[in-house]
Amino acid sequence: MKKLILSAAIVLGSLTVNAAVLPAISITQSIIFQDAFTEVAADQVPAAVKSTVEKSFPNTKLEKAYKNDKNEYKLEISSGDKKYTIFTDASGNIIKK
Repeated sequence: MKKLILSAAIVLGSLTVNAAVLPAISITQSIIFQDAFTEVAADQVPAAVKSTVEKSFPNTKLEKAYKNDKNEYKLEISSGDKKYTIFTDASGNIIKK
């Protein structure tokens, strides 16, 4: 009986430790992802990207634009009080991230 209780305590203890470590890893990954983009002026966004935004998301306004080394764009758009973030390549193709 003592072995059963000791085994249960060890298993539950190890699960708790693993659960505490996982959120820290995902936070670190999102911070690294965010640093890859640098802000650019709206007039530096290619026409193809602007056209895609206008067609795919009508009645929205481009708030901020960011570009990374792979020539991908992170666009923050808004419609009224709602804000959205989308990702595109230089040709205007929407990328799912």
